[in-house]
Amino acid sequence: MSSRDRILKKLRRAQSPFTEVSPPTQHQPMTPIDDTSPAALRARFITEAQAISMTVTECENDTAAINAVCDLVGADQKVLSWDADRIPLAGLHTALNDAGVQVAAHDDSDVRVGITGADAALAATGSLVLMSGPGQYRTVSLLPDLHIVILKADRIIPTLESWFAAQRADDLTAFRVSSNITLVSGPSKTADIAQELIKGAHGPRAVHILLVD
Repeated sequence: MSSRDRILKKLRRAQSPFTEVSPPTQHQPMTPIDDTSPAALRARFITEAQAISMTVTECENDTAAINAVCDLVGADQKVLSWDADRIPLAGLHTALNDAGVQVAAHDDSDVRVGITGADAALAATGSLVLMSGPGQYRTVSLLPDLHIVILKADRIIPTLESWFAAQRADDLTAFRVSSNITLVSGPSKTADIAQELIKGAHGPRAVHILLVD
């Protein structure tokens, strides 16, 4: 018998720890939120997102949101973007093309602006849930200095726990079809070296959310 087999045999014979402790039947949310009405969730999300250095612009319709995107892109001639059918803003890519802005290859590291949708927004913390997969390239939210997020108001949910509960109810489909799931909580930043805050060390220097009704 090899050393590995002997170690595994001992581990299998060992008594499982904490056998007298029953598993919990109720879980307390890490960030409690009392009012879960749509208006309260929207207001809480905006407050929390701004608190973690994200900019939120409320857009009353798609046209206002497209105009806001074009203003943020400015004179740039290229952007990174999720596929058009993955962003909840009809006509965005057409408007960019009409303005002379090309959607570059999703791994082009020289592009300043990246445009994505969001699969969910967490009111309790202001965080965004982004799932990567076909048409939803992870690099779009990580490579550029400016990350523009098109967020539909009905994607705002109370907490991370409520998002996980929805995934379990859907048989964890999101985890099966996504190559990666990212929680975005503000621009990239680190203070590891000499406690000096550096923005954009591992991703965008700025995150701008366009909240569309």
